[in-house]
Amino acid sequence: MTKKNDWLRTLADGSEALDEALAEQYGGPEAPETPDDFEQPHPREGRVYARFHDWSHGRGARLLRRFYSAAAVLICVGICALLVATTADMPKFGDAKPLEDDALSTFYVEEGYRHTGAANIVTGIILEFRGFDTLGESHVLFIAVCTVLMLLYLPKEGDPRDLREWLASEADDRQLEPHGDLILQQGALLIVPLVAVFGIYILLNGHLSPGGGFSGGTVLGAGLILYLLAFGFKKTERFFHYGTFRRLTTAALVFYALSKGFIFFTGANGIDNGIGTGRFGAIFSGGLLMPLSIAVGLVVACTMYVLYTLFRKGDL
Repeated sequence: MTKKNDWLRTLADGSEALDEALAEQYGGPEAPETPDDFEQPHPREGRVYARFHDWSHGRGARLLRRFYSAAAVLICVGICALLVATTADMPKFGDAKPLEDDALSTFYVEEGYRHTGAANIVTGIILEFRGFDTLGESHVLFIAVCTVLMLLYLPKEGDPRDLREWLASEADDRQLEPHGDLILQQGALLIVPLVAVFGIYILLNGHLSPGGGFSGGTVLGAGLILYLLAFGFKKTERFFHYGTFRRLTTAALVFYALSKGFIFFTGANGIDNGIGTGRFGAIFSGGLLMPLSIAVGLVVACTMYVLYTLFRKGDL
């Protein structure tokens, strides 16, 4: 802790002091390497390595560039051909006959509200008829955050690991952090509450009007990022930190998985699950659609904020 506090005092002295401290800590003279007779390559191996090195930097490099160019062209041509073929098989604009012949679309439009109780049939499809797909998409977001966390995570204060990357990130972040930007902070004080209320409205009314978990979570995540830009990590971490992200995403994914698993099990076995659809058009309608939208929105909001913080600072 004392060593890191010394580095923090060095950071406060400016970038030149930081460079001198890093050079003194990590830039000392290196001991000359002594050749080891047992590590010397065999003359034949040396000749093979020299030939391979010359080939890889000469003819091999040219062949690789040609192969890369040819593969890129073939892939682009294949994708274009696939898109053209798909477009050619699509019905003409304004032709309603394919929709009339599509029994699934007809069922969604005519019977969807009766099975889901949602006035917004899109939310009913996403969270009810295709609820398993939405569960997979939520887990994909969570796995993406975990992967970025493993790749970009930097040690926090008190972590015994190397301080070099942490010091560099802190030096950069001190330049990015707001230093009493009155216009930005006063604007955020006005806008962030409105953004938060609008995001909550979208989450709670996704089964009644356009919106839902993905769009509402995006709005909430944007509000968190705006607050962070205006007031910095220190104030934001008072109510949102790594523990908050871990608890919210875990609770949301577990609730979604358990609730949909219960619905799938009871539905597949013809058992009444006891979850009613409620009065059509009421806020408490659609069964579990509103809680599921909230769960998805929490995952999306946390994903947006955490990805931003990791790519910006490497830490939460």
